[in-house]
Amino acid sequence: MDLHGVGHHLLLCNGKSCIRNGAEAITEAIRRDIHDQSLTDTIHTTKTLCNGQCKYGPIVVLYPLGYWYRGMTPTLGKALVKSIGVQRPYKQPLLYSYARKGFQSELF
Repeated sequence: MDLHGVGHHLLLCNGKSCIRNGAEAITEAIRRDIHDQSLTDTIHTTKTLCNGQCKYGPIVVLYPLGYWYRGMTPTLGKALVKSIGVQRPYKQPLLYSYARKGFQSELF
């Protein structure tokens, strides 16, 4: 696959806990929305195994921003894809964000 021009990479956790909580349906929904919004040239997705945040899953990670989203659903996934498409940050439901000093928790 040629990644030239891709500006965003979504890591879609499909570890055991996330699968039990609907990760397969979320993966399908996000990929379908990327296709439906004609964003396949700018957003790449990768199914991963466990990302180590099981109690907050399903987890989706957005790079290069370094945002870790918790409790993802197909509906939230659609909102995430839409926000990427219109180049607006999607901040909820964040688990971690990346700053100069590394990852920081967004749980309050």
